[in-house]
Amino acid sequence: MMKYLFLVLSLWLGTPLWAKSSPQKERELWVESLTRIAGPVLENLSRGTLRQQMPLEFRYRQDSARLSDVMVLECFGRVMYGICPWLELGADDTKEGRLRARYIDMAVRSLENILDPTSPDRANFRQHHQPLVDAALLVQGLIRAPKQVWERLDEPTRQRLYDELRECVKIEPYVNNWLLFPAVIEAFLLDKTGTCDLDRIEYGLKKHIEWYKGDAWYGDGKDFHYDYYNSIMIHPLLYDILTILSRHDLGDNAFLQEETRRFGRYAAQLERMISPEGTYPVIGRSLSYRFGVLNTLSRASLLGVLPEYPAPAQVRCALTAVISRQLDRRDNFRNGWLRLGFCGHQPEIAEGYISTASLYFCTSLFAALGLPPESAFWSDPCQPWTSVRAWGGEPLQIDRSMTHN
Repeated sequence: MMKYLFLVLSLWLGTPLWAKSSPQKERELWVESLTRIAGPVLENLSRGTLRQQMPLEFRYRQDSARLSDVMVLECFGRVMYGICPWLELGADDTKEGRLRARYIDMAVRSLENILDPTSPDRANFRQHHQPLVDAALLVQGLIRAPKQVWERLDEPTRQRLYDELRECVKIEPYVNNWLLFPAVIEAFLLDKTGTCDLDRIEYGLKKHIEWYKGDAWYGDGKDFHYDYYNSIMIHPLLYDILTILSRHDLGDNAFLQEETRRFGRYAAQLERMISPEGTYPVIGRSLSYRFGVLNTLSRASLLGVLPEYPAPAQVRCALTAVISRQLDRRDNFRNGWLRLGFCGHQPEIAEGYISTASLYFCTSLFAALGLPPESAFWSDPCQPWTSVRAWGGEPLQIDRSMTHN
């Protein structure tokens, strides 16, 4: 907590964050924050005690049975989506590497438990709509940890997962960003088994081509929505689907190249939204995902698709400020578990589809921990991000749309 308080106070008192911190200290803060959030989930799920120990908070009583039915996969899928890039770095003799070894083991045992028919934490992949979302997030996590998680699974566990995924994709998606959930699951099955239903993939891609609005923004369905769903879901899903198809010589490489440009452009827009104080616009739905709404900025850094500007160190410093600012409040947690809210405990902000399990999408911000400490993102000296430069009277880069000549 003192690390968070120091970083926030340095911003409020006018002391430049990049002058008071270091890449190593910032990485330590990210690892500490990620494991603080994900730890209770994986510790309990790896022992088969998640349902027993995890409190389930929600806003509307009539949603309680449904939210309880889907909580295990919802919570685990989101944690795996966020933590797997870091796990893929593997164990080593550093303090961080030893911690990773422990989390790799818990992640593998947790995955075995959610698929074990006799486990009290057996996950629901088939009932209600929600499992389609979180199965998609789970497979996106597994895509990012092929050696450290996937290769450690025994064949019966893999087969159980294939069986559940093939049932899960039968859930009817809503006609919006949800079309990409069965598409990415089918892409994962293609990658791991060599077979899939290409129609589901092609339909999801076709509709998003139709829904493109310009300058890296897709509609969430046919209409434009001013929210963070391009960051939360759309760009990362499109990129993973198109990348797998390209690897199997099945995709539209022109679309992949264009989506890579859009991914980077949208990430650059997110960087410009982060204020000098480490805040960002409170706009749109699912704000209880907290800083997970900036998913695409961190993921673009991991994937190496940032444009020439902003620099990786700018992004690191901006996201560190956000993490520090948003986790500073003690009432974000109770007994180690996240609570409904955006910055603290604010249950009134939760939509009907939100429960405690949903909140763990915030771990998506930590995707850039999948970059090794020697990468430019983690080794370059701290730099002021765009809004710090702007409000500090420093030289600025012109912001141009993708179609600007």
